[in-house]
Amino acid sequence: MELISHGRTLVAGDAMGELLSATVGLSFWGGVDPRTGVVIDQHHPLCGESLAGRVLAIPSGRGSCSGSGVLLELILNGHAPAAIVLCEREEILTLGALVAEEVFEQSIPVLRVEREVFARLDEYRYARVAGSSLRLFHEPPIADRLPETAQHGSNEDTTIRLDAVDQAFLSGRHGKAAQVAMRLLLRMAAIHEAEAFMDVSQVHIDGCIYTGPASLRFAQMLTGWSARVRVPTTLNAISVDKRRWRVQGVAEDLGAPASALADAYLAMGAQPSFTCAPYLLASAPRFGEQVGWAESNAVVYANSVIGARTMKYPDYLDICIALTGRAPLAGCHLDAGRRATLALEVEMPAGADDAFWPLLGYCCGSVCGTEIPLIRGLEMSAAGPDELKAFGAAFATVAAAPMFHIAGITPEANEQKPERQVRIGLGELRQAWEVLNTAASPEVGLVSLGNPHFSLDECARLAALVSERTKSADVAVVVTCGRAVHDAASQAGHVAAAEAFGVQFVTDTCWCMLGEPVIPPAVRTLMTNSGKYAHYAPGLVGRGVRFGSMAECIEAACSGKTQQEPPAWLS
Repeated sequence: MELISHGRTLVAGDAMGELLSATVGLSFWGGVDPRTGVVIDQHHPLCGESLAGRVLAIPSGRGSCSGSGVLLELILNGHAPAAIVLCEREEILTLGALVAEEVFEQSIPVLRVEREVFARLDEYRYARVAGSSLRLFHEPPIADRLPETAQHGSNEDTTIRLDAVDQAFLSGRHGKAAQVAMRLLLRMAAIHEAEAFMDVSQVHIDGCIYTGPASLRFAQMLTGWSARVRVPTTLNAISVDKRRWRVQGVAEDLGAPASALADAYLAMGAQPSFTCAPYLLASAPRFGEQVGWAESNAVVYANSVIGARTMKYPDYLDICIALTGRAPLAGCHLDAGRRATLALEVEMPAGADDAFWPLLGYCCGSVCGTEIPLIRGLEMSAAGPDELKAFGAAFATVAAAPMFHIAGITPEANEQKPERQVRIGLGELRQAWEVLNTAASPEVGLVSLGNPHFSLDECARLAALVSERTKSADVAVVVTCGRAVHDAASQAGHVAAAEAFGVQFVTDTCWCMLGEPVIPPAVRTLMTNSGKYAHYAPGLVGRGVRFGSMAECIEAACSGKTQQEPPAWLS
């Protein structure tokens, strides 16, 4: 017996294999090993499963924009899923497959089906994707008895209106790099159902993160085609501290290609900003400004807190936008794409410390999935940029939505009128605390701060917290931040004060890319105030995690231990 259904072809092809399905979205970056295809996200139901050669069915991607880079690596190294089946709008994984097809002439099919069909997938063990057709089986299908229905080729939609500048890029008048970029943009515009393209004023590149040989190969191909950015372009945190990775003991086989990848983007004209918090730079966009940003926390901050307009652009589409200055006029670039469809009613517990914000972001992101939420109940909280940065990073880690609204705080919240409501109470916050605290032991060997990158105010607060304190010799304390913030904090004296306590500052890179020896090999448990890193660290670096406020992190740095019970305000 079999079930035959039809969906929307996102990337054409024909493949079959054992069906591997889950009802929870999966971030390939931080959630899947790019070398093996094994799921490493310890909070995901597929943890430990190999994706290689199987038909992966998930509602959508989620989390990091770098998932496209991980999928590209897997396709080129032979450990990718045979096909991907989705039921929600999804651009990150789709773009990875499109780049593999358009640039490297290798790919896998990606198909979007109706939710009713997706809900029945767990009844079957095997699947075949062939063009727009999905066939589900209880027993392994015999390939040569199945009709060949796949339609290979482009999913470009010729109804998209192209301006003269778009036509010039497509014709190759501005060189091969811009031509390839425009071809990819046109295919993604069709997936977005955009009717036209638009100008953007700036771009933030997340594709400068080294996910493996394919990421460097792609960037060097562009530089070989004389690629040059056409709008101001900043670079995300890269995979190493570019100026000091050798001194830090980073292995040559990571440091050299990661640094070369950064050099490739610099050669295209990008700025050496190297920060995952570009909203802290002087070049941050203003309300209503149309930009093309990647990096999940940066996207939700730009959209939600600043009120700038960007899609959650996948790695590699970011450089395509930079090379052309053009982006699909769709999604969050339009008023309709910014509307909240879900209201989350929350209550801020009495006495809550700064750990509340990433906990709440984690809860909200887990609930909303692809829906943009309006969060009510925080009108009197006086949340500032650092609180919203921590909230947004945790939110973006587990959500696919590109933004949020908070009543009384974010600039577009008063315009929202969602009909459906969900309550998030103390029980949900406590559950999130339990999820993020994975270490069995109270002993702490490393305090990890700066995910996303520290702001100048956070540097000042850290300097105050460590004043006249003595760090345990058994605990390392490491802060990551951008070069601009590090320079400003140095001038203000905050860096010297923190270093006197024993803090090590690392620039250019961020915790989602750091490993040994910056993380001492002997460390078994780390502590962080980042909901984002608390989620990713167990899978990325194989350590147990304790999560808490910044003040609790400094207490742990001094004592070498942390409390295993939730804070009093959660009890």
